[in-house]
Amino acid sequence: MNSCKFTNIESLMDNGEPVCITLSEEDGETSDLLYCELVHKARFGESFLIEHQRCRPGNYILGISDMNPAEYYLKSGRYKDQETAQNAVISLPRIEKDFRSLRIEPLRKSRGQFDVLLLYLKPESAMRIIQAYAYHFGKGITSTSIGAASICGDCTARPIHEGIGISYGCKGSRKHSGYSNEEVPLGISYELAETIEEGLKYIPKTFD
Repeated sequence: MNSCKFTNIESLMDNGEPVCITLSEEDGETSDLLYCELVHKARFGESFLIEHQRCRPGNYILGISDMNPAEYYLKSGRYKDQETAQNAVISLPRIEKDFRSLRIEPLRKSRGQFDVLLLYLKPESAMRIIQAYAYHFGKGITSTSIGAASICGDCTARPIHEGIGISYGCKGSRKHSGYSNEEVPLGISYELAETIEEGLKYIPKTFD
């Protein structure tokens, strides 16, 4: 099982367990919950297979819908005018691969190759992920965030395209999904997770 394969990564989470996100061709359901809520529930043992969820910007970023969320963002007061809201949307990562549904499940229930491993980490543990990355590549990660689309964009869509994404959260995910102020969400692609798992074996401990 994958939970045996990624024991070093799994040990970095103090509360709950890592969540696997898989782009699937299976038929899924429509959920009344937000994507970030579904991920948070999976962190504590639940599993989901969805084709649609309640967050409109999330549906766009996850590639479920083509409806541009700029107007929604503008009305929410996040940006000063229409042009700025549109620029924000353009800056967000987005899944553009073809798929039918999203499988969201805890690591211990995932038996195959997933697309993204999503973690909720305290800063020191997030640091160790970055150090394990640097162990192999000798450079830091490149990840941007504008405080919007945290779980769907920064930690799901970005890792699919770039391998890794770290976030400070967003209004929606921090309000609705309940992870603590002391945690930062982070997403890693399957391939890079294997590399980081190996790197965690060798980097020095933070506290000797």
